[in-house]
Amino acid sequence: MIKKHLTEQTAILLSVTKWMILSTIVGIIIGSIVTLFLKIIQFAEHHQSSLPFPYYYTLPFVLMLVVWMIRTFAPSAEGHGTEKVIEAVHKKHGKIDLKVVPIKLIATVLTIFAGGSVGKEGPAGQIGAASASGLSDLLRFNDVDRKKIVICGISAGFASVFGTPIAGAIFGVEVLIIGVILYDVLLPSFIAGFAAFTTAQFLGIEYTYFDMHYYQSIALDIPLILKVVGAGLFFGLVSDIVVTSMNFMHKTIKKIPLNIYLKTFIIGSLLVLIGLLFGTQYLGLGMDTIKDTLNPDPYFAKDLPWYAFLLKAFTTSLTLSGGGSGGVITPIFYIGATSGHAFGAWFDYQHITLFAALGFVSVLSGATNAPIAATIMAVELFGLEIAHYAALSAVISFLVTGHRSVFPSQILAMKKSEILEVKIGEEIEKAEVELENRRYQKIRRRILRKKLRMKK
Repeated sequence: MIKKHLTEQTAILLSVTKWMILSTIVGIIIGSIVTLFLKIIQFAEHHQSSLPFPYYYTLPFVLMLVVWMIRTFAPSAEGHGTEKVIEAVHKKHGKIDLKVVPIKLIATVLTIFAGGSVGKEGPAGQIGAASASGLSDLLRFNDVDRKKIVICGISAGFASVFGTPIAGAIFGVEVLIIGVILYDVLLPSFIAGFAAFTTAQFLGIEYTYFDMHYYQSIALDIPLILKVVGAGLFFGLVSDIVVTSMNFMHKTIKKIPLNIYLKTFIIGSLLVLIGLLFGTQYLGLGMDTIKDTLNPDPYFAKDLPWYAFLLKAFTTSLTLSGGGSGGVITPIFYIGATSGHAFGAWFDYQHITLFAALGFVSVLSGATNAPIAATIMAVELFGLEIAHYAALSAVISFLVTGHRSVFPSQILAMKKSEILEVKIGEEIEKAEVELENRRYQKIRRRILRKKLRMKK
């Protein structure tokens, strides 16, 4: 008995040690690569003003160049990054073409420089996963270990971009399967996330945090709880709008019988027109607008229109459907923060910044099906005082969004209502949702009985 116990503990100790070393190496490598990626984006944004004309005039031409680059050198770098990584983990044991790293990096920087409405988190996750996949090939890992180290790569990529190592690590695990967290990769993902985050900080990346405690009272009281519940319902609807608009735009543009480069040029021109009519705040990363909504001084966001989140959802859907390269997470942050700002302006101006913060994480929760990571992110970004409200709002948003996602390759491992009948184990884009059969039969019998009574 003692011998068996010692054998088990020795095996576990060896396994833990192995993955602590591997995940630390992965985190340091990916933290360094992502730092380079972020520095290049900063450089590109800084030099937008050096052009003799508005930078977004280049969008039609840059989008065509990006489409050509991806189709020619790395087709798997298409889209917003995270989706391709989830697909690779579920269908290819994490096998990702290493060419994705330079192509995704260059294509995303070009798209952001030209004003494409995309983010940097998805590409960072894909770059991290592809780098980890390349390392696993170098070390000749089997399929199980490659999949595990690639998930570490996803977490490291997200942690080093988010600036929230715990939430980033959890997000990389939680986003794969809806309703299940892979506990066997939790420790290596945490270590990889911390290593990547620490490396990025050491190499000069600075992160922005907003501690609500210092400038806003967030007492636990019934009226505010009820408003947060209402906000959670609203953010769930906003998340649904984000998912629906992206899916609809992608399918609609794909069906248009035109040459792909001509379609890309037209979409780029339409984005230029939006920039001319509404301003550049709906193009690019939009970080300044996000910071304005989270600023305790309402002056900074006083001119923000209530429909900002809808216009941002439209420009993001248009950019990605038109061949732009970049992530969806930063636009989701923008949409969440601005929709929360609008909700606060309508129902509780005193807590407008709180609702902007809740929207920031709750729309992420709903659109990506990651309520745990979203709640932890709220604590890491905004302070512990927001935790209870963030958890409530994020979970409600997650449920209200329904069985939909900006990542169609997510595997569905739960149903969000006992009234619904959902096929578990399918990709979310293939999930068929309908009323649960027994409930449906009961409702049908009640209707028939009522009809018979009316006839009598």
